[in-house]
Amino acid sequence: MRNKILRLVGGRLIAGVGVLWGAATLTFLVLYFTPGDQAQAIVGGENAAPTPEVIAQVTAEYGLDQPWYAQYLSHLGRILHGDLGTSYRLHTPVTQAIGEQAGATLELALAAAVVGLTLSTVVALATAKRRRWIRGIASGSELVIASTPSFWLGILLLTVFSFGLRLFPATGSHGLQSLVLPALALALPIAGVLGHVLREALEEVLDEPFIVSARTRGLADLTVRLRHALRHALVPLITMTGYWVGALLGGAVITETLFTRQGIGRLLLSAVNAKDLPVVLGVVLLSAGIYVLLNLVVDLLYLVIDPRLRDAPATARPAVGGAS
Repeated sequence: MRNKILRLVGGRLIAGVGVLWGAATLTFLVLYFTPGDQAQAIVGGENAAPTPEVIAQVTAEYGLDQPWYAQYLSHLGRILHGDLGTSYRLHTPVTQAIGEQAGATLELALAAAVVGLTLSTVVALATAKRRRWIRGIASGSELVIASTPSFWLGILLLTVFSFGLRLFPATGSHGLQSLVLPALALALPIAGVLGHVLREALEEVLDEPFIVSARTRGLADLTVRLRHALRHALVPLITMTGYWVGALLGGAVITETLFTRQGIGRLLLSAVNAKDLPVVLGVVLLSAGIYVLLNLVVDLLYLVIDPRLRDAPATARPAVGGAS
């Protein structure tokens, strides 16, 4: 068992290095070859009117006159030494710029994750193996919510609960009330997808012989679902971890912008607009690192949740719809 865990961790870490390198390379190439003058963007964008001397000074200072491959190797070498560089726009270290905004994004992501997982679990437990019209309403609602962009959900929530009922503030990132609407806008699409996946898994598990045996022992339906069915149905839900983590990180850009919240999302958006390559690379590497780490944690959780995998090959991973 110990050797299996060590092989799994080692393999995932090696793959993680490849993911980080690929993310950094793709980010650099996309931002570098995006139309626009990078020196102009650094000094203030299209609305600025710098002199040719200023443009020349910025170009030389940041090495923008070098070939693209030289700039790429320079950025990559700095990253390999643990240095993310200095923001072109903010003139502060990238680690400091990200650190100042990370708390607000982490708060929003955790709130959205808790809300999304809670909603999906409650709805799936309440509707799995119920009458067809109940499952139909739940499935249809999940499809509509999952298909609706966070941006539109945010506008709808603002219209009803902020501008209409005036229950929550429309902007800002101070206090619990300012967190409610952004967290809901980010959580609802995730809850729609996870609820559908979890209900299908529960319906498969509820037909298993051990569930029938539990019912014959006189256990209440809710007890059977919570204590016996839910644990086995969680495997496909955990498989979706990469999806909802990506949805949280990607949705944070839109949600923080819409609700004028502080956070890494707004930092990334402004950095992309300013072609602030060090900040963009730093945020992308942070996101990719979180993705790699969580996938490693998920693989280890499989060994805890499903004992059969402890004797399976190290690369084995259960199918999305599988349950035991």
